[in-house]
Amino acid sequence: MAEATTTAPVAAARASSDPILQDDALETKHIREALEEHKRRGVEMAVLARWIIMPIVAVFLFSVYPHPSQLYYVALLGVLCINGFFIRRFARVGRSHAEVGLIMFDLVLMTFGMVFPNPFSPSEMPVPILYQYDNFMYFFIILAAGTLAYSWRTVLGMGLWASVIWLGGSGLMWLFGTPNEEIAQRLSVALAEWPELLELYDPNDVGFKFRIQEAMVFLMVAAILAQSTRRFYLMLDQNADLARERANLSRYFSPNVVEQLSQNDDALSQVRTSRIAVLFIDIIGFTRLAEQKDAVEVIELLRGFHGRMEQEVFRHGGTLDKYLGDGLMATFGTPVVGERDASDALACARAMCVVLDQWNAERRQAGEPEIHAGIGIHFGEAVQGDIGANRLEYAVIGTAVNIASRLEAMTRVMQARIVMSDALFRQVHQEGGAEALMQGFTRADEQSIRGLQEPMTVWALRTL
Repeated sequence: MAEATTTAPVAAARASSDPILQDDALETKHIREALEEHKRRGVEMAVLARWIIMPIVAVFLFSVYPHPSQLYYVALLGVLCINGFFIRRFARVGRSHAEVGLIMFDLVLMTFGMVFPNPFSPSEMPVPILYQYDNFMYFFIILAAGTLAYSWRTVLGMGLWASVIWLGGSGLMWLFGTPNEEIAQRLSVALAEWPELLELYDPNDVGFKFRIQEAMVFLMVAAILAQSTRRFYLMLDQNADLARERANLSRYFSPNVVEQLSQNDDALSQVRTSRIAVLFIDIIGFTRLAEQKDAVEVIELLRGFHGRMEQEVFRHGGTLDKYLGDGLMATFGTPVVGERDASDALACARAMCVVLDQWNAERRQAGEPEIHAGIGIHFGEAVQGDIGANRLEYAVIGTAVNIASRLEAMTRVMQARIVMSDALFRQVHQEGGAEALMQGFTRADEQSIRGLQEPMTVWALRTL
């Protein structure tokens, strides 16, 4: 028992950190939400259809047979409407015994109203004559409304239950019904020359072959509708998968880019070269900071940092390429090149600095050490597309990425918050509106960049 109690938290921790388990949980969540939304709307539509159809049937009954005795059937229709309210109240995705019981009540009540005679009717016709009114057709209304709200298994079950209840009611009439010999004798005399008509209109005959035919047709229709409902639920699952994929895209791309990708038939795997802006941000002195905290505190610190930084990336139309431990890489102009990619990247970098200052103010009030980060930005050519074999990853590679990473490292040497290349500076000027974005930057010529043979001009921002 002691081993079970100690391994349970470990298993939970593994589940929370395992990307595969997280994806499965996210997929299940999306499917569950889609099913719940479909069930909620379906039940509302089914109940609304019931509340509209039942009054129409009541008016029809009075128009066909205008007699106060019809209030009995109107009362039964009213009970069906009230039962629809309770079905709406207890509707659930999955098994719901209350909901199944209410559906069964629908079928039993309808069978009772059709099979058993109206106690207020002045007519004393034999009970089997009631079958001549073909009231069984009203079961199809309940079945059709059921396809709006229930799973294919429930629809098929409704067909089976209704058939069994209908045949069961007919059997009870056959067993316990009292024959009217007088009417039977008169009809036998009147139809003596037409034995087929006498058999068809026998007032004491329940007509089992017709009742079986009704139940058989109803069951076949229920099976067809169940198959149609099943196909719809499969489509719902596929739509839930699409929603999950769209949610996964939104974890990496800004909302406007997700919208473009969802409407674009071109595959992301198409390799292409384009001029984009690349941004790197990294926490300065993270190793020393992490040594003073336990693992849980380190993870919470990274979550707070990453969450704030990625929010700025998305807010400025960028793409989160990847997390890099205590930093991240973002690109602007992927997967679709924009008109202000360089300006958006620089605006994002400055916004990141503002957010860090605000976060540090909160941390100082809480007695926590401040977080400082270096940001490097470059504009140049890069190659983008899917890499990998079985597990694909959308990646951006090339010299532009390497230069942006080196510029981020230079923030330590230059004691700057942002270091950007002269190529990005010129591109921002071409895009217009550079005055506000360039405020506070100083130029540094002939800077050696590791991995490059020629020195380059960079721009540094030390304070906001």
